[in-house]
Amino acid sequence: MAKRERVVRMSVEQPLWRALTAYRVLTMLYAIGLFATAYGRFARPWPAIVYYVVLSVWTLATLPKVANAASCTKRFLAVDLAIALSGILLTPLADSHERILAGGPTLPSIWTAGSVLAYAVKGGWRWAALASTLVAAANLVERGAPARDTVHNVVLVWVASIAIGYVVEVARASERTLARALEIEAATRERERLARDIHDSVLQVLAMVQRRGSALGGEAAELGRLAGEQEIALRTLVSGGLVPPSRVSEDAALGAVVRVVDEPDGEEGDGPVDLRLLLAPYAGARVTLSQPGSPVPLAPAIARELAAAVGAALDNVRRHAGREAHAWILIEDEPDGIVVTVRDDGPGIPEGRLAQAEGEGRLGVAQSIRGRLRDIGGTAELVSLPGQGTEVELKIPKDAGGPGASRGRTGTR
Repeated sequence: MAKRERVVRMSVEQPLWRALTAYRVLTMLYAIGLFATAYGRFARPWPAIVYYVVLSVWTLATLPKVANAASCTKRFLAVDLAIALSGILLTPLADSHERILAGGPTLPSIWTAGSVLAYAVKGGWRWAALASTLVAAANLVERGAPARDTVHNVVLVWVASIAIGYVVEVARASERTLARALEIEAATRERERLARDIHDSVLQVLAMVQRRGSALGGEAAELGRLAGEQEIALRTLVSGGLVPPSRVSEDAALGAVVRVVDEPDGEEGDGPVDLRLLLAPYAGARVTLSQPGSPVPLAPAIARELAAAVGAALDNVRRHAGREAHAWILIEDEPDGIVVTVRDDGPGIPEGRLAQAEGEGRLGVAQSIRGRLRDIGGTAELVSLPGQGTEVELKIPKDAGGPGASRGRTGTR
């Protein structure tokens, strides 16, 4: 049995949540122990006792809340920070003013940092900055005036929480990038495995049918031609994984195989689509497609119009360059735009023929190609020399759009 690749996702922030859970328990015990050792020096210990009971129950009951990012909700963070701030502001009720001015600890002590760190791990450095600022304000209110040790502790918590929040954001971005890379690697390995299996079976059979059909002639030659078309399409599929499900029908008048791609209608607000996906079905025995190795994203309506213009150019090749003409499609993803070039090795277009066709009402180039590109903010340039074929260059700026781009139009193939 063939071994298949499986992507295992790793969480780089999960150890931070485990460390935060342990930190909250340890700092709770530290705050209670600090109070117990100085119990006799508290002016009014009962508010502190009530607070530590609430703090203990809250810390232990909410341990599952700091187990992962999904459990740590905004409501929990708000209540948790409120308990920390309440403990700071209740300190003057339990302790004497002299001990507070002498640098005595607040009731929650360093447990407060755990609440701020939860904000950092959950929401990044911006959330950490908000929480640490509120803690700083509460400490200044509790002390009554800024002191060196208070400012030192506030700045330490503020810098540490923001730094941890920033590290968490970077770690999350790195995790997403790594996961995507692993998925691509696994998909590539699986595609290579399928390509080997298909090459050893289906592609060899199609190639044999093409050769035998060409040798026998007649209807068998037509069957061989169709097998050759499907061999090219299948090779494109297994090599790039780009060809969507399609229907294949025969155009009896032109003797050409036309692929009609089943494309779902999309609105302008849909996400970008890969232009390679729309142009891959045009590849065949007499059409060579060259494309970048990475996706070429475009807005759905613009991509459909551009693909329709390419289809119109290939229609002209089939109609006017002859059955044996070859065509080449080149997709280029340049910094300032997307360029698609359709070139053929036909006899070319005689000088003045396009203007004559337009005057006779045949607007294939003027409307199906140039008109489409103009409507979506692009340009279409046609260069043809007698005996040297024809080249159509379609260019779309990266920020293309326009009135005609809101809905794709169905072009004739």
